[in-house]
Amino acid sequence: MESTINIENVVASTKLAEEFDLIKIESELEGAEYNKEKFPGLVYRVKSPRAAFLIFTSGKVVCTGAKNVEDVRTVITNMAQTLKSIGFQDVNLSPEIHVQNIVASADLKTDLNLNAIALGLGLENIEYEPEQFPGLVYRIKTPKVVVLIFSSGKLVVTGGKSPEECEEGVKIVRVQLENLGLL
Repeated sequence: MESTINIENVVASTKLAEEFDLIKIESELEGAEYNKEKFPGLVYRVKSPRAAFLIFTSGKVVCTGAKNVEDVRTVITNMAQTLKSIGFQDVNLSPEIHVQNIVASADLKTDLNLNAIALGLGLENIEYEPEQFPGLVYRIKTPKVVVLIFSSGKLVVTGGKSPEECEEGVKIVRVQLENLGLL
């Protein structure tokens, strides 16, 4: 029974220009928030597809909150066109997009004994302090992802650069738990 992941959040970055006047962007885009004292970037949310942007004076942009990589490309392309339409002529309309982090969830659909898992997987890649955090933190070297394992059987995978890396992290956990007789 293969578990499928649900992507919860994709964080990506790109560079849309050499520089941005954030005060101008704030004045032109409804709902944009820029408060230099609180945060060095401008925050702007879009509804469809849903995502949020952090836009910096350096021309760098971080996109967060998208549910898949295709949506990231769509919203960044739309953002570039929006910035061009409000007067930023040197905006790159087809920028290189770097996925920084994908957060995904999965469900093994069974209760898990985290104490037994912590012992079985060995302590070098595991952090498990139930009085600090209710999940077991499992750091996988290849792909370089972190899987949070909860006693409910739910998993959260973070650090993946692609949906495939997140899927592979879940598969590794599943196989290791099966091999230990804990699934």
